[in-house]
Amino acid sequence: MMEGLPTRRVVITGIGVVAPNGCDLDTFWNSVRTGTSAAAPVTRFDVSQLPNKVACEVTQFDAGRFMDAKKAKRFELSIRFGIGAARMAAKDASLDFGKLDPDRAGIVEGTTVSGMESSFKGQTTFEQRGYRHMSPFTLINAYCGGGSGEIALELGIKGHAISLSTGSASGNDAIGHAFDLIQHDEADVFVAGGAESPILAPLWGAFCLTKVMTSRNDEPKGAMRPFDRTRDGFLLGEGAAFLVLEELTHALGRGAKIYAELAGHGRNCEAYHSVSPHPEGVGMHRAMEKALRRARMDVTQIDYVNAHATATEANDVVETRAIKSLFGEHARRIAVSGTKPVTGHLLGAAGAVESAITTLAIHHREIPPTANLTAPAEGCDLDYVPGPARPYPIRAALNLNVGFGGKNSCLVFKEYSRA
Repeated sequence: MMEGLPTRRVVITGIGVVAPNGCDLDTFWNSVRTGTSAAAPVTRFDVSQLPNKVACEVTQFDAGRFMDAKKAKRFELSIRFGIGAARMAAKDASLDFGKLDPDRAGIVEGTTVSGMESSFKGQTTFEQRGYRHMSPFTLINAYCGGGSGEIALELGIKGHAISLSTGSASGNDAIGHAFDLIQHDEADVFVAGGAESPILAPLWGAFCLTKVMTSRNDEPKGAMRPFDRTRDGFLLGEGAAFLVLEELTHALGRGAKIYAELAGHGRNCEAYHSVSPHPEGVGMHRAMEKALRRARMDVTQIDYVNAHATATEANDVVETRAIKSLFGEHARRIAVSGTKPVTGHLLGAAGAVESAITTLAIHHREIPPTANLTAPAEGCDLDYVPGPARPYPIRAALNLNVGFGGKNSCLVFKEYSRA
């Protein structure tokens, strides 16, 4: 046992998703395991004069199932998505927060651009019609911490309500922060994940300028191609995912089902570049190494890595380099897949969605594929699971996410055992 590390075990007892590829676990997982992309032409605004025209939009979500319909109309999409996913996670875990010690439960939400929708609308209304025509709910919606507060209100969570924003690492960091608080005996139960609604005209325009999105507009479902020599960027996505994290004895005491165990979290900042990763992947390497150390695990115990895999020129090669530098010879024995071609890149919610995927992969004993990979690029020479999902009894897996500014975050999940 490593000195100084907490010993309280944390397990996952509930999962909720609102995603472009499904708003229930069965639909969501089936599309992931079959590599069926949710990509389609953008419908939210006119993209006819823009170079990038496809994304992964949520189309099957009915907010009225999860909250008062009038209230739902007041919230921007990210808050609606977050409430829906958090409610599904709590239901899946059979949790009633009203029956728990209020000081021993909490919510942590990761997000990056939550509030932008309302900010853009408020700015336009203010300039065109004056402040008296603005919605007073702009204050709730445009506040980046509004999502966690509204989820807490809906679920009756009275202990902790926290919002984190660390770019595309936000979802992972939210889950990792909840893990820390449970391990350090600050709480017994957390709903943790992320929510995002970035498919907005001004933000879309900025992404077009940075040239990080795919321009393969004529074949949306085959557009995003991580690790492939023809890759040209990611699909932007939206939605939310939340996991219920629970201290093991608390979960066993109420007879909860257990999907998997969360064993470690590692994070860092490279302080190298505003948007690009260090070319040797030193930050990704350190995040994975720290997560494994926290989990008291060796690289040889890992069977699968859910990679950040943005299908951009730099990321895929750098991520491959980081995995090889950390895992050494074992890198050739692990499976690495990128699932963003199916869900899109959900920015601050990406880590949450991919943590749900990693957990389900362990639970279903099946490694999801990297969709659309046909010819690996130079420098991408690992097992990226092309083709169908691969049945495999995953002992442990990593979920790695990388945010602008060099923020790296890695979670370690493993098969639950009472031993």
